[in-house]
Amino acid sequence: MKTLILPIFLLAATFSFAQMQDSAKAKTIDEVVMTKKVFQKKADRLVFDVASSPIAKGSNAFDLLKETPMISASDDKTLQILGKNAVLIYLNGRKSNMSPDAVIELLKSMPSENIQKIEVITMPSSEFAVEGNQGIVNIVLKKKPTDGLNGNLKMENNQSYFNSQKASVTLNYRKDKLGISTNFNAGQNNNRQFLSLANGNKDFSQTSAGNIDNFGTNLSGYLNLDFEINEKQNLGFSYNNYTYRSKELHTDLFNVLTNLKTGEIFRNRTENFGNTKSDDHSFNLNYELKTDDKGSKLSISSSYLKHIKKEEITGSTIEQDAQQNNGELLKQFQQNIPLGIDNIGILADYVKKMNNDYTLSFGASFNHTKTDSDTKFTNILPPTGIDLNQSNHFLYTEKIPSAYITLEKNFGEKWTSKAGFRFEKTMSDGIVLDKNITINRDNNSFLPYLSLSYNPNQKHNFSYSFSSRIQRPPFWAIAPNKIYLTETNYIQNNPFAKPETYYNQELMYMYKNAYFLNFSHSYVKDASEQIPLQGINSKDQRVLAYIRTNYGDKQEMTASLGMQKTFFKGIWVANNSAFLGHHLYKGEVAEDPTDTQHEVTFNKNVIDYNTTFYGVNLQNTIRLSSKKDWFLGVNYFYTSSLMIELGKLEPVHGLNLSLKKTMDNWTFNLQVRDVFHTSEIKITGYQNNGDYNIVDQSQYRRRFNFTATYTFGNQKLQKIRNIGGANDDVKNRTGN
Repeated sequence: MKTLILPIFLLAATFSFAQMQDSAKAKTIDEVVMTKKVFQKKADRLVFDVASSPIAKGSNAFDLLKETPMISASDDKTLQILGKNAVLIYLNGRKSNMSPDAVIELLKSMPSENIQKIEVITMPSSEFAVEGNQGIVNIVLKKKPTDGLNGNLKMENNQSYFNSQKASVTLNYRKDKLGISTNFNAGQNNNRQFLSLANGNKDFSQTSAGNIDNFGTNLSGYLNLDFEINEKQNLGFSYNNYTYRSKELHTDLFNVLTNLKTGEIFRNRTENFGNTKSDDHSFNLNYELKTDDKGSKLSISSSYLKHIKKEEITGSTIEQDAQQNNGELLKQFQQNIPLGIDNIGILADYVKKMNNDYTLSFGASFNHTKTDSDTKFTNILPPTGIDLNQSNHFLYTEKIPSAYITLEKNFGEKWTSKAGFRFEKTMSDGIVLDKNITINRDNNSFLPYLSLSYNPNQKHNFSYSFSSRIQRPPFWAIAPNKIYLTETNYIQNNPFAKPETYYNQELMYMYKNAYFLNFSHSYVKDASEQIPLQGINSKDQRVLAYIRTNYGDKQEMTASLGMQKTFFKGIWVANNSAFLGHHLYKGEVAEDPTDTQHEVTFNKNVIDYNTTFYGVNLQNTIRLSSKKDWFLGVNYFYTSSLMIELGKLEPVHGLNLSLKKTMDNWTFNLQVRDVFHTSEIKITGYQNNGDYNIVDQSQYRRRFNFTATYTFGNQKLQKIRNIGGANDDVKNRTGN
């Protein structure tokens, strides 16, 4: 409990001080200064006015998002929205047509001075092609009037267990009607994680412990062209690329297998060496036509996506004694896991601004995707060659036509409503060549949307939203491959996994555009996760398999209380929130649907439990100088223990500190993340049948990060339009 005393005190103190500060302002009329609202609720979204925020100067988009209400980042790779499973990034209302890794690199290289506002959409309406319980962050860029060239250069050094470096350059050019924007990123990603696994029952136990090292390089970039044909027409083109090369992926685990009945102990070492090559190429062509002076417009986009990934693993099992000395080489294999994805997409949207404050939006899209995964598993020792049972050539085709319509109406200054409907048809065919595995689906999804917003006065806002969505499995997860951790411990992908169906509701209250209270509820039908199953294979070996499959239904309920406010005339910016959640899971898994040869007999895993949990997220920025050139960041997060599908997740928390200095066109930033090395993952699962499963993982998240950013050129340069893609939702399922 001592861990929570400080964050809860800080949260309470900021609310208390804010109330006293508001009262003082009311009594001292002559000190009141008219200021622009920094944070406010509008229709279906929360708006954070970056241009009016004192923390915007000398930062980048990623760090700025971490300071945005309802958004957090517990690591340096992902963003989260309170109560949401995933975040999609939009630029100027269009989804970024890049892989998730490339989007993060883009945000880290984007100067915050280029951003006008950030919109957080927790319940996207029907025109947005989102899945499941995803939220949207829409970054609106400033419009600047002059021609010329500007850009920035960023250099970064990151010290964790290993050292990594990154560099990026961004250039923007505008001349008359032509705008060009380009970015190039290059970096090394060197990391280590410690992994400890344990599983068994009353008769048997197995433990595995060791390190996983990964040394890789990535290159990414984009080129955007925007041409203004005339005052009403624009034509745009974009190309995005992301390339990753893993020079060395090394897994080294020491395994102990114990027969609790006889006392026999077997020891071995699992060592895997691998390398990965991944390439993403995406192209998009966009045409936009303004049809009147009220804001009505037509937008048509076509996109092409090519994803190629090749992974090669050589695994060995070596006999060991109690002192971990190597003995006989027991088994060796080589596994090649390629994945190719080709997608073509077409999208058309029309927005009509009508009289009497009505806005009508409708559109349609079509996506055609083909995937090819020809996995080969070869036994080197014993030298029996290709293992046909573990090799497979999986071909998959998916067609998704969709259409939507929404109608928005403002009823004076107090009431706003929006209703919509989205239809998606999924037609998919998959086959594993030379095996009796086929998939044929033809599903229709009818997805309604409704939102209501009420503003009784300037201090209060109430809103309610409902939406229905589906969540399709990632393409890599439906290729029926095994990824081995040890000889008898592996992850099994599943081509039979069905889409999940989400029914989402949200009720929000906002006070003085600074404090918010949010209640959300999601019901998930055909919920899917990696479920641990234990059993015995045909060689009489104990097996632990993490099978990605649908297990049943779940419900997620979350209440959150938060604020975003400045104190002491902008010296202290507080973005703090606390949440309380309750989840229910119900279902069971008894078999591996891909095991057509019945190689393993599994014990049934019954999932029937509920869990209550809580947490806080504190983001605080303190200005240290009157010149506004020194800033201190103090950020802390805590999540209590909770049950997930794999078992009980132990509490996770972390403290992050940063010191930022701005000097002319330079910005220097020193960060220490996970100061006390407390954000480790530990999961303990006990099943009713006596089986247990324990995962202990440390990713060495404590790290020192130093960045230097130099901005140059004409800072009044007009930003070009962001060009969204017709295959953006497909891009998110490639896995990069």
